[in-house]
Amino acid sequence: MKKTLSLVTLLAAGASQAAGFQIDTHSARSTGMGNASTAALDDSSAIYSNAANILGVEKLDITVGDTGILPSLRFTPTGGESQGQKLTLSPPPHAFVVVRPFEKWAFGVGAYTPYGARSRWEEGFVGRFKGRESSLATYYINPTVAFQPHEYIRIGAGVDVVRTTVELKRALNFVESEGAIHLGGAAWGVGFNAGIQAVLLPKELTVGLHYRSAVSTTFKGSADFQNVPLEFERRLIDQRVEADVKFPATLSLGMALTPMERLTLALDIQLVDWASFQSLTIRFPDNPSLDNPVAKQWVGKAKYHLGAEYGVTPELQVRAGFVADLSPSPPETLTPDLPDADRYKFSVGAGYRFGNLRADAAYQLVLLADTESTAPGIDGTYSGTAHVLGVTLGYSL
Repeated sequence: MKKTLSLVTLLAAGASQAAGFQIDTHSARSTGMGNASTAALDDSSAIYSNAANILGVEKLDITVGDTGILPSLRFTPTGGESQGQKLTLSPPPHAFVVVRPFEKWAFGVGAYTPYGARSRWEEGFVGRFKGRESSLATYYINPTVAFQPHEYIRIGAGVDVVRTTVELKRALNFVESEGAIHLGGAAWGVGFNAGIQAVLLPKELTVGLHYRSAVSTTFKGSADFQNVPLEFERRLIDQRVEADVKFPATLSLGMALTPMERLTLALDIQLVDWASFQSLTIRFPDNPSLDNPVAKQWVGKAKYHLGAEYGVTPELQVRAGFVADLSPSPPETLTPDLPDADRYKFSVGAGYRFGNLRADAAYQLVLLADTESTAPGIDGTYSGTAHVLGVTLGYSL
């Protein structure tokens, strides 16, 4: 009986956290401004931040780039010693193309990764039975169109075609021995986005509003059990797994102010509906007795972005920004499978134009404030830092 209870516990403890971290570094220019882009950004990468803004492109604009995210997260169990993650570099790329064949119409397509996470804890990690390694990547293909019905109003919309993959590894506690489970799966999903940009004071004040829908997916993959004791081998065989996950809807409101020539100040407030992620159930179609729901109970959060861009010369721009981004996980469901913390981000960046070519670079320091977890059996404090370096190259006509 004791070993049977251990089996139920290890499968109910939370093998997956597919909502992941939100990634918003899809333009080095935007990153340098603290991602305050809903009203301000006007090149092809606006496909991500506000579909209406692609009408800022004159004829053709292409941007391609990559972002290196290097986190350093630590967990200090209550009454224990601090433990950290293995060094892991995540490089989500981005690419956007926009053409404006008519004065009032623009068309484009973007490819980027708005959700993703990688977590690899050190050997012997105290929370390995709830999460040892995880990897989530979500790829969006986003065809977009924008129309200008009035001199001071632009509207845009797009379709989100989503491909997402997940891989998870956990240790299994059989009391007298230790095994492992390796889960992998993939899914497709479809969503949409729409935005509006309005000039309230010509050359002084612009506002923007952008909505991106939730995307529902059903992961399908396989589970590989390793080092399973004889008494469990008939139940814990390699088999199919499924899980339903909904990526959150977002609503962004922004404004861009030009108080003096060559200076732009921007403010964004983004609402992220993490409340759509209340629980996760890993389903075993060939053995439903192993199904167990995992409570997450995430809550919706607002992110605050401040940014500035100054044109030192017509060719050279410098930028700075700040972001306050609070964790959506309540303390009782914050676990090592997808560790998180309240984040405060400080950005700097620069851009330079060479005729039709341009290059943008940005650096962002992310401070992960001490965030307490009261999750049963793995209570403690998460904290750390992250370094983000983004580079984007552009070509325009």
